[in-house]
Amino acid sequence: MPQVPQTLDALAVRTWCGLALEALGRAREEIDAINVYPVADGDTGTNLYLTVESAAAAVEAVFAGHETMAVADARDLHGTGAPADTGTDTDARGGPGAVRAADGPSLADAVRAMAHGALIGARGNSGTILAQLLRGMAQVLAADGDTTHTDGPGLRLALRHAADSARLAVAHPVEGTVLTVAAAAADAADGAEGDCAAVARAAHEGARVALAATPGQLAVLRRAGVVDAGGRGLVAVLAALVETFTGESPGLLAVPAPARAREGTTTVQASPPADACTDDGPEDGGPAFEVIYLLEAEDAAVERLRRRLDGLGDSLVVVGGDGLWNVHVHVDDAGAAVEAGVEAGRPYRIRITHFGLGDVHTAGAAGRPPRERAQRAVVAVVPGEGLARLYTEAGATAVLARPGEPPASGELVEAVRRAHAREVVLLPNDAELRHTAAAAAEQARTEGVRVALIPTRSAVQGIAALAVHEPDRRFDEDVVAMTSAAGATRHAEVVVAERQSWTMAGICQAGDVLGLIDGDVAVIGSDVTATAESVLDRMLAAGGEMVTLVLGDEAPESVVPHLEARVRESYLAVDTVVYRGGRQGALLLIGVE
Repeated sequence: MPQVPQTLDALAVRTWCGLALEALGRAREEIDAINVYPVADGDTGTNLYLTVESAAAAVEAVFAGHETMAVADARDLHGTGAPADTGTDTDARGGPGAVRAADGPSLADAVRAMAHGALIGARGNSGTILAQLLRGMAQVLAADGDTTHTDGPGLRLALRHAADSARLAVAHPVEGTVLTVAAAAADAADGAEGDCAAVARAAHEGARVALAATPGQLAVLRRAGVVDAGGRGLVAVLAALVETFTGESPGLLAVPAPARAREGTTTVQASPPADACTDDGPEDGGPAFEVIYLLEAEDAAVERLRRRLDGLGDSLVVVGGDGLWNVHVHVDDAGAAVEAGVEAGRPYRIRITHFGLGDVHTAGAAGRPPRERAQRAVVAVVPGEGLARLYTEAGATAVLARPGEPPASGELVEAVRRAHAREVVLLPNDAELRHTAAAAAEQARTEGVRVALIPTRSAVQGIAALAVHEPDRRFDEDVVAMTSAAGATRHAEVVVAERQSWTMAGICQAGDVLGLIDGDVAVIGSDVTATAESVLDRMLAAGGEMVTLVLGDEAPESVVPHLEARVRESYLAVDTVVYRGGRQGALLLIGVE
C-alpha cells in the first residue's frame, strides 16, 4: 500500500481534490440520471464534476507556482541566469500562488485555492452548495495561516463549520437534500476519536446512512425511487477523503435507478457524487430559468440582493465572501435577477439556462425530446468580453477565460454540448490550453460529436480561422482552410511584467513592458506604445498583408492610432483592423497575416 498522510496538509488537499475529481468523473452520468430535485434537468453529476475540476485546477496552480519560485530561488542562490536544464522563458507575468518561498504551499494556501477555485467554477445548485462546503472547511483550516497541517480534531471542526455555513447560504433549507447529508457527516465526525482517517471514515459513514434516508424525507425522491443526487455527490467526495488518508476507497453504494428508467432489476453502482440540491423549489411548473453569476460586491449589498432574489424565485443559494460571491437562483424573469446583481455590485460570468430547452446531455432527463442538432459549429476560448462578443457575432460559441482563470476541460465539453452540433471545430486560442482542449475533444467524441481541434495559440489566430470558416463546405476542407489561416497568422502580445525574471531578451524587472512574439519575450521596454511599435516592426519585417490589433481595457487609448499611422506610413498595402477586447489580460494583442 502506498504511503498515506496521517494529517491534513497541503499535499493531502491536493490528493483529495484529485481523487474526488476522479470519483465524480466515473459517476457523472449515473448522478445525472437520478437528478430529480429541485429540477429534473439531469445535470447534477456534470455540475459537481465541473465545480471540483475548477477547485483541483486552482490547487494545482498553487503547487506549480511554488515550483516556479523554487527554480527562481535556486537561480538567485547560485547567482546564475536561466537554469541550465530549461530551454524556455520563465513566465515573468507570474501565476496563481507564485508568492511564497520554495518550501511548498502551506495548508492555508492549498485550502484557500481549493475554495476559491470551487467558488469561481461552481455550476448549478449542486456545485454552488459544494463550493460553500469547501469554503466553510477552508475558513477553519486556514485560520492560522502559518500552520502546515491539522489533525483529527481540526478536521472535525472544519466539517462542522462546512455544514453550518452551507445551510446558512441557502435561503430556504430543505431536509432530504445535500444539507441533510452534510449535517449528518459533521455529526458523525463530532463523535469520532483519533486521527484524520478515523474522522473521515466516520463522516463518510454518517453521510452514507443519511443519504439512504433521503427518499423518506422528500416526496419527489420517494416517487422517483432515488436518493438525493447532491447527497450522492457529497458521499463520493467524502469517500475520496477517506481514500486520501487510508489509501483505500470505501465500498460502492448500490442505489436504485430512477423509476422512469427502471424496467427490470436495474441498479446504479455509485461510489461517488451527485447534485447538491437544497431549497424547496416546486416539483412541477417551477420557474423557467436558472441564473448563475459571479458577483463582486460588499456584504451589505449582498444581504439586500438575497432579499430581492428571494422575492423573484426559488432555489436561491448565495455563497462566498470577502468581496466575491457566487449567486444561483431559479426565476421566471432572468433579466430582473441579473439587474438585481448589477444594483448590488459587478456581476460577470453570467449564465442563464432555460429549463425548457434541454441540451445534448439533459434532454430526456424529464422526458423531453431533444432539439435538432446543427450540422456544424465553432467553439472558441476567448480572453475578454469584447472578443467574446466578436466571436459570438461571427456565429461561434464563446468560452470566456479571464486572466488567471483558464477554463477546465469540463467547461469546454459543456460548451460543445451547448453548441449542439454534429460537427464542432474547437479553437483553444492559448498554447497552455492544448491538453485541456484535447481532453475535451476526446470526451465530446465519446458522445457522438465529430470534433476537430485546431491548435490556435492566440485569439488573433482564432479570428483568422473564423474569418475563413464556411459551414456549407465539407468538414475536412473547412478544417484545413481554418488551420491554414491560423497557421499563417503570427501573433504577439504586449503585457506588463509582474516580477523580475530572466527572458530570452534579457532580465526584466517588475513593471517593465514586455513584447512577446509567438510566445517568446522579444522586447523589454518602459513605454507601452514604443514597445508595441517595436514588436509590430519586427513582425512586419517578415512581410504581411493584414494587421489585427485587439486593445485591452488597461492599454492607453493613444497606442492604436499610433500603430495605425505607423502601418500607413511605413508599410504599403498593409491593412489594419482594430477590436476592443475588454478585460483580456494583455494590454494589446497583435496578429499579422
